Amino acid sequence: MNPVVVLLVAAGAAWESEALTRIDGRRDVVVLKRCVDVDDLLAAASAGQADVAVVGIDAPGLDAAAVDHLRHHGVQPVAVVPSDAVDAGRLRASRIGIPGVVGEAALHLLPDAVVAAVSTPDAPPTVPRGAAGAPLGEPVVPGAGKPSGPRGRTVVVWGPAGAPGRTTLAAAVAAELAARRRRTVLVDADPYGGTVAQQLGILDEVSGLLSAARLATAGTLAEGFTAVQRALDQHLSVVTGLPRADRWAEVRAGALDHLLEVARDQGDTVVDTGPSLEEDGLDPGRPGRNRLTLEAVGAADELLVVGTADPVGLSRLARGLVELAEVTGGMPVRVVVNRMRPTLGWSEKDVAGMVAGFGRVASLHFVPDDRAGVDRAVVAGRTLLESGGSPVTRAVAAVVDSLHPPALPAPGTGAPPARSTPAGRRPGQGLRRRTAGRDHRR
Repeated sequence: MNPVVVLLVAAGAAWESEALTRIDGRRDVVVLKRCVDVDDLLAAASAGQADVAVVGIDAPGLDAAAVDHLRHHGVQPVAVVPSDAVDAGRLRASRIGIPGVVGEAALHLLPDAVVAAVSTPDAPPTVPRGAAGAPLGEPVVPGAGKPSGPRGRTVVVWGPAGAPGRTTLAAAVAAELAARRRRTVLVDADPYGGTVAQQLGILDEVSGLLSAARLATAGTLAEGFTAVQRALDQHLSVVTGLPRADRWAEVRAGALDHLLEVARDQGDTVVDTGPSLEEDGLDPGRPGRNRLTLEAVGAADELLVVGTADPVGLSRLARGLVELAEVTGGMPVRVVVNRMRPTLGWSEKDVAGMVAGFGRVASLHFVPDDRAGVDRAVVAGRTLLESGGSPVTRAVAAVVDSLHPPALPAPGTGAPPARSTPAGRRPGQGLRRRTAGRDHRR
C-alpha cells in the first residue's frame, strides 16, 4: 500500500513542529512539502502528486475557492484549529467545505485524520475535535454551533418574464411582515440586476449580495452578516442586489444558499428573484447566471408566484407554473394575480378558472391595480405600507395572513394581532443607512 502523500501549511504556527513529528512517525503517511502559504499550497496541489493538505484554519487565503481547487486536483483538506477556539474553527471549516478537523491539543491523532480523509473523500471523516472536554472520534457536522432557537422561514417571490411585479410584491410582503413585529430580511437575488435598493431609496454604493458572497467564500458570513444589511427600521433590513447585471459571476455557487441559511437564524427572509429557471451553465463546474434564482427556489419554505391579470400575463403565469413544478417537484405554491382591474371584464372566479390545473396552488390572491399609489411609493423611496393604507396594502396583508395566520385574540378581548406602525416615520427616514463594508469595484 502506497503511503498517503501530504502537503502542509502551518503559516508559522507553533503546532507545525509537532505535526511533522507525528506524521514522520508513521510509515503510511509522508510529507511531500511544507508550503509557505496557501498560494504555495495551491500551486503544489496542481502538480497532482499529493493526497491530503493539512492546513491551519486561520491561514490567510484559505476559503471555499481554495478548498474547491484542492479537491479539483484530488487533494483532500484537513484543518488544524486552535484549542482555545475549537467550536469556531470547526464551524468555519464546515462553511468552506472542510469536514476533517483536528484540534491543536490532539495532534497525536492527526495521522489517523489524514488517512481517514483519503479513505472517505466524499463523506465527512470521523476525526477528533481536540477541545478540552470535547468527545474524541466524533464526526464534524456541517452547521454545528448554529443557534438552537426558533428559526425564521424563507419566502421566495418568483414570477415569469414581463415585469409582473416581483420586486414590488417582495418589498410589500417584507414590510407587512415587519409591521407585524417579525424580524425580516429582504434579499435582492435577481441575477439580472436587482432594483430593490432603487425602489426603496437606498444609497447603493455597496452591494449587500456581493459583500455577503465574499464573506460566504471566506467562511465568515455568520459573523459579518449584520454588515451586509441596510436597516430600514427596527424589524426590517435589506440585502441589496447586484449593482450591474454583469456581476452575477462574482456570486459563487452555494453562496446565496448559505446566505439564506444564515438569515433564517435572524428571522423571516423574503427573496426577490429573477424570471428564468433555465439551467444555463454550459460547464457543470461553472453554473450559469440563473443558478441564483434556482438556489433561491430550492431554499424556499414558501413560494409566492406572481403574474399580471391580462391575457399575456396570465398565459406566461400558466406556463411559469408548469415550469416551476418541474423544478420543485410539484411543491405547493401561493399564486398572486397582480394588477387586477375591472376594465378587463374578468371576475376573480374567471381568473381562478384560468390558473387552475397548471400547478399545486395552495392559495390564490388578487392584488388590485393601483398604478398611482405604487408610483408615489417608488418616487418617495418608501414601501407601500409606509405610503398609507390602500386596497393594495390590504391585499398584501391577506397574502401574509396565508403565510403566517394571525394569532387569535384572547377570549373576550377582540384585540387584533400586534402590528407596529410606520406612520410616524418621516419620508425616507432610515432608508439610507450604510453598511460597514465597502465595495469599491463599481
